[in-house]
Amino acid sequence: MTLIKSISGIRGTIGGHTGDTLNPLDIVKFTTAYATFIRGKKIVVGRDGRISGPMVRDVVCGTLVGMGYEVIDIGLATTPTTELAVRWHEADGGIIITASHNPTQWNALKLLNSEGEFLTAADGAEVLRIAEAEEFDYAPVEQLGHVTFDDTMNQRHVDSVLQLRLADVDAIRKRHFRVCADTINSVGGIILPQLFEALGVSYEILNGECTGQFAHNPEPLEKNLQGIMERMKSGDFDLGIVVDPDVDRLAFICEDGRMFGEEYTLVSVADYVLGTPLSSPEGDTKASPRGGLEGVYTVSNLSSTRALRDVTERHGGQYTAAAVGEVNVTTKMKEVGAVIGGEGNGGVIYPESHYGRDALVGIALFLSSLAQKGCTVSELRKTFPDYQIAKNRIDLTPETDVDAILIKVKEMFAQDPEAQVNDIDGVKIDFPTRWVHLRKSNTEPIIRVYSEAQTIEEADELGKRLMQVVYDMQ
Repeated sequence: MTLIKSISGIRGTIGGHTGDTLNPLDIVKFTTAYATFIRGKKIVVGRDGRISGPMVRDVVCGTLVGMGYEVIDIGLATTPTTELAVRWHEADGGIIITASHNPTQWNALKLLNSEGEFLTAADGAEVLRIAEAEEFDYAPVEQLGHVTFDDTMNQRHVDSVLQLRLADVDAIRKRHFRVCADTINSVGGIILPQLFEALGVSYEILNGECTGQFAHNPEPLEKNLQGIMERMKSGDFDLGIVVDPDVDRLAFICEDGRMFGEEYTLVSVADYVLGTPLSSPEGDTKASPRGGLEGVYTVSNLSSTRALRDVTERHGGQYTAAAVGEVNVTTKMKEVGAVIGGEGNGGVIYPESHYGRDALVGIALFLSSLAQKGCTVSELRKTFPDYQIAKNRIDLTPETDVDAILIKVKEMFAQDPEAQVNDIDGVKIDFPTRWVHLRKSNTEPIIRVYSEAQTIEEADELGKRLMQVVYDMQ
């Protein structure tokens, strides 16, 4: 298995084989490169519940001590908790030990700046350059760093969510929600009960022990969630909640056991935010639901559902798209001053909290919306435009010039009067009632083909039509 190096960090499998897996040598090398780049004094380290987490943490913390850093080890913590902890500790950076939705054998180092946000592309590239050149200098023995453990960050995270202006805690408590949550045997099993108890929500946790032995494929997709979907059919709960191992992705399940739709996590939360008197990330009041939302923006990436655009425009706001990747979405959100944004994979980014995907924030705002509207989850879902996304891929040879193919596709559809072409990330072609997005993978010789229409059949047909166009070019 090849070690995957990207601007956001390194990722690989933990195993007994020699070669390019995520082994202790790799961890030391890239931790050292990151610490060299940061040129600071204090770094926060948090980890999800993976089996390899303690080993990776020990290597990371030991390396940072060798670089002369004060290390704040916050222990088992979600990705958003670690992001917030960087700010709360006024640290120079942070390392999140998590492979997100990847299976048990994977782990990764995700790298944060002093704002608790992922590194920019330029900064990530510089870390990779330092690692490759091995431009390292360790601290003399008199200046070695030290590790301090802080186990208060989870509760502080929960408290911060309850203090959000649009988190209607009183309405949630009065509704007496009954929730079933699948926390995939990772850190969600620690922090979600704290959140539910603070909100007065009764709950049942499936796969709640933080063992790292994931009960099923941890990506929160319908095909992996049959256990909780069956449990929901009992009628004992108002909604189901699913998070991934590091709790930055969020999916809901309706009271009857049907998926709410991962793409609609952001849509539903944005609808609630846009339907309430709004503030900019700086705290200035921008509009009210009665006065229209001109100049109020939402953002998602190019591969996310069109429903966010539709809902935003229904409220009188403006929607803009970003390239795929959380750092690209947050950069665009800052550029336009968006009040909410995120990704169609269940990632909600709410600037009043922080510029990072946060399932706890998404849960609090979603429950606030349900409580205020007095409706069921399935009734809420019916209020949104209904789209279906098909996901395909085109396998290529390593020698294929993917960029040349995408340029040809762009040129072909630039002449179509019904098509709007966007090339900020691959090629996205918007038609009046559907769209298709082609982008090359950064790690494999493939083109990802995402398409959306009002039925899954139409979406798949559109995607496969574009796939044939590419095949004909080769």
